[in-house]
Order: sequence, then C-alpha cells, then structure tokens
Amino acid sequence: MTVLGLTLGAVIVCSTWVWLSGNAGRWSDLRNAASSIAFRPPDPIPHPTPPPPPPPPLMSASRAASEMSLPEGFVATAFASEPDVTQPIALAFDHRGRLWVAECHSYGIWERDAHTDRVLIFEDTDGDGVFDTRKVFLDNVSNLTGIAVGFGGVWLCAAPKLLFVPDADADDQPDGPPVTLLDGWTPKDHHLFHGLTWGPDGWLYGEQGIFCESLVGRPGDPDATRTFCNVGVWRYHPVTRRFEVIARGMTNPWGFDFDDHGQMFVTNSVTDYLWYVLPGFCLQRWYGDDANPYVYEYMTSCADHRHYTTDKHTAADGGHAHTGAMIYLGDNWPDAFRNHVYLLNLHGRLINRDVITRSKSGYVASHGDTFARQPDPWYRGVDMKYGPDGGVFIIDWSEAGPCHAGSAHDTGRIYKIVHPPVAHPEPFDLSTMTDRELVALQLRANDWWVREARLTLQERAHAGALTPDARDALTDMLRHNPDTTRRLRALWALHVTGGVDEQILAELTTEPDEHLRAWAIRLAFEDGDASSKMMQRVERMALDDNPFVRMHIASSLQRIPPARRWDIVAALLTHDDRDDPNLALMTWYALEPLVPSDRPRAIRLLRDIQTPKVRQLLTRRIADD
Repeated sequence: MTVLGLTLGAVIVCSTWVWLSGNAGRWSDLRNAASSIAFRPPDPIPHPTPPPPPPPPLMSASRAASEMSLPEGFVATAFASEPDVTQPIALAFDHRGRLWVAECHSYGIWERDAHTDRVLIFEDTDGDGVFDTRKVFLDNVSNLTGIAVGFGGVWLCAAPKLLFVPDADADDQPDGPPVTLLDGWTPKDHHLFHGLTWGPDGWLYGEQGIFCESLVGRPGDPDATRTFCNVGVWRYHPVTRRFEVIARGMTNPWGFDFDDHGQMFVTNSVTDYLWYVLPGFCLQRWYGDDANPYVYEYMTSCADHRHYTTDKHTAADGGHAHTGAMIYLGDNWPDAFRNHVYLLNLHGRLINRDVITRSKSGYVASHGDTFARQPDPWYRGVDMKYGPDGGVFIIDWSEAGPCHAGSAHDTGRIYKIVHPPVAHPEPFDLSTMTDRELVALQLRANDWWVREARLTLQERAHAGALTPDARDALTDMLRHNPDTTRRLRALWALHVTGGVDEQILAELTTEPDEHLRAWAIRLAFEDGDASSKMMQRVERMALDDNPFVRMHIASSLQRIPPARRWDIVAALLTHDDRDDPNLALMTWYALEPLVPSDRPRAIRLLRDIQTPKVRQLLTRRIADD
C-alpha cells in the first residue's frame, strides 16, 4: 500500500506540472484575477470566552488572625479591619505611641487628582491588641504612599509631591493646608516614590521604583538644578532641606530598616529581594543603565539565596515580591528573634526571616525559618513595624490577587503580633519629658523608644530648646558605656543635636570597634567635605586591612570634591580585594570621577592597583572617550 500510494502521488504531481507548462498563459490569467480579489479569511468559529473565576472568599479579620501560623508562644490579633481601615499602605508612630496609617484609595489612577486618600490615627489604650480610638487626620490627599511623623507635623509621599502637614499644637487637626517641600516625582505605576523612615543620622529616608523617572526639586526649580531620581534610595534633611539620592539600583525597593549598628537593609521585588545599602552604592538593576555611563558594573545583593526557584510565584517559601523590611529590635519577642530581618512575602502570604551576619566589607543574609503563614487568600502584607510595647504591627492591603490584581478598595486590615505577656506602657508623651529623661531612653532595650527619643531631642535642638547638660550626658555615654550599640546611640543623638565636633570624631577613628570607626568616617564627611587633619587620618585608615572600614571610606569619599580624593583613593588601591567584589566596585566608584580631571595621574595609578577588577575598569575608563 505504501509503494502504491507513493506511485500515485508522483503521477499526480507530474501530470499537474505538464498541464501548467502547456497552459502558462491561462495560469497567469487565473493568478492575476486572484490577486485582484481582496483576501477574506474565513469567519472564525465562535468560542465564548469563559468568565474569570470568582475570587476566593475573604476571611474575617479575627479568623485570619487566630489561624495565622506562628512560632510557639506568639499570638496575633486583628488590631483593625474594614470598614475602620481600607487600602492601608504605610504606617508610622508618634511621640505618644499612637499608630498613624496612610490609606491609598487612589491606587492605580496615579495621574488623576482623586483627593480620596486619608491619614488615620489609631490608639489602643488598654493594651489588648485591638484599637480603642480612631481619628481621621486628613482625607483629601492623592497618591498617598508614605508617612512619617515629626517636627510638628506629618510628612507624606503624595506623588508628585513630598508634603508636610503642620500640626504644631498636636491637636490632631492640620494647622493649615499641606506644604509642598519637593515635587517632580513621576506619578506612575506602583513603583512611584514611597517609604519614609527616620534614619539614625536625622535624615528622612525614602525609596523609588524603576518604572518612574523623576526630576526632584523645590517647587519652581528649573530642570537644570533638579536631581534625577530613578530607582533606589533617597533622603531629605528636615532642617537643612537638602535632598539627595544615596543609592541607585534594584527594581522596586519597598521597605527598609536599620540594624542595631545603624546599617540599612532594603527589601526589593522582582530581582534579589534583600540588599545591604550604604550611600554611594550602585546596585544591580532589573533593566537599563545607570545615569553615570562609567559605572560599568553593579554591586550585588547581600542574600545568599532566593525564595523561589524556576517559578517566581508558586515556590514553597514564597516568591519574588517582598515588602516591609523590619529588623526586630523590640523587647517583647524572645531574644532568639532579635536582630533578624523580617520580610513580607506577597505571593506566599508569608513573613520570611533572614539571619544577618557580618562578612568581609558587608553582610550576608541567610535563610531563616519562616516566621508566619497567613491562611487568608486576600492577605497582602505591605508594611510592618514594632511599637512601644515591642509588639509588631502589620498592614494588610487585602485584595483578591497579588501584584495589583483585583483591588477591592473597601478592604484592609492591621494585625498585631506579640509574645505574651506584654508590658503595655502607661499613657505617655515624649514631648513632655525632660532632656535627661530622653537621654536615658537611649539605653532602653526596645529601640522604638531610642528612635523616638532621638527624634524629640533633634526637634528641641532645632528649636533652640535643648539644655546643655543633655549633650554632656550623651558625651559621657559615648565615651564610657561598655556596649558598642549604646555608644552608637549616643553618637547619633549627639550628631542630630549638633554636639559632635572634630575632636570626638578623631577619638573615634582610633577605636578598636569597626562600627565606631566607620560611623566616625561617615559623620566626618556628612557635609560634603572634611578638614585637612581628618583627611590625613582617613588616609592612614585607608591602609587598614579592615574591609568594613574601607567600604565606609569609599562610600564617604563620594561626598567630597574629586580633587581632594587622590591620596585616600591611592591608599585604598594598595589592597587586593579580588575576593570582595562589592568593595572593589565601591573603590572604583570613588576613583572614577578622578580620571577626566587628571588622566596622566590616573595612568600612573595603574602600576599600584592590587585588585585586577579595579585595574581593568580604570584601563577601560582611561581609554573611553
């Protein structure tokens, strides 16, 4: 049968070819006629599109809290839920320990002035984990994505503006309309600017995602004087009103915190999920290039693992989307849970836990046990912070699908996780405490009190109301306390109140502890320059083998004019950091701006460079037009 079929096929093909050959003219006419007729594809066979599946049912807040999977001994409560809070996106505390929550009802319609977003104030007076009083502080903002409280008012991320809403008399009523401090942020997508957290150095920190390219400045500033801001971390000083981008890269950083030594860790989505960040870092990006074309290569994440393998959305321990980094430094959870990084994992509805350890010039984040699993399919944790009693508050955006699908706009929860018993503080107000009492709070185990007391001291110093003995007490704590972390707290409080001088910093540069030396360098270069004596000290420190200190030197050098960097950079280049790629790149970032100012001098440096990567990048830069 096969042979017969092949034979008949050959006969048909040959017969057809003979016919076409003998009737070429007729075939041409047929072809031309066909080409003049518009081709009309056959009507498709109708296939009705099935409707999308209905969203899974929403759990009640109380049930979701009671069924949350937690380590033994922990308890979760539903602190607040719809209709008392809807679409919560960020939280903060005030000097009375009350919880301030930003609601973003304009989510997804960024370019409209919806004026539907609100700021709420919650208070739990009896310490049972459920709010007792609720106030609406503000209800007419658009694109609200970040909140902080301090300096007699409330600070808000409301793209395209950074707003300050004054409330000097603290009566929970705005003293007037919001004041625009900065503008120029692009109101686009969920990568727009957000965050807001007070740093140990007295600056207000925030973030921005990769989809938004912004020119940030004061209202009315021309483009030429504005700061380009794409993806990374920025900060704004509440007194000097300076704005700067301190680190560039990642994808959509959302959430960050500072550890007990004042080091910053940032949560990120899509690419690697956790990053150690210093000013001047240029980190791996999801796509595109840095604004400086001579960066050439980017620094990598501190995490030694990911929470997914081949599928970013369905991995057993979560997925690629993370928010709300928190380093727990409260005093309610057991000590075994302190100083770890906790991250809200959107796809897995988890709270991941990472263990942070010092390594070379930075840190390594290793996989810890999953801290919590939330059974509610609508759960979308976006922010978390520990409060004055050490309990942790978690904001649940609450929607049917992850990654911004199925927003309901009428749901939202706030959960609180504690480890009973809880020592709920009596009503307090840090603004009524004496300076000495605020200084004493720098020694509290719960870092919430430390940070809020430091902010209050900074406010008083700015107002000229700080007593001289407060700085004396802080100086004594800095010089004589046996604990490095307490000495650092005293240093930061002195710095934000204007009490750090060059003598103190010079003393700290000789300290045996690397964290004290590193912070002395950071603060010495904080204002963009340093004295000649300090430069000579730092040059000697650059010869030190300690990579952590040298990383802070390379970071701080980027704040001073390139012409003053040469000798310190040359000292850094005497080390072989081939086994520490991030330090090698950070040294390169400090060196790169020097090349165009004195190319012959840069060429002479090549013979002394010990790290092959830095030598390679410098050679490329010298050859680059």
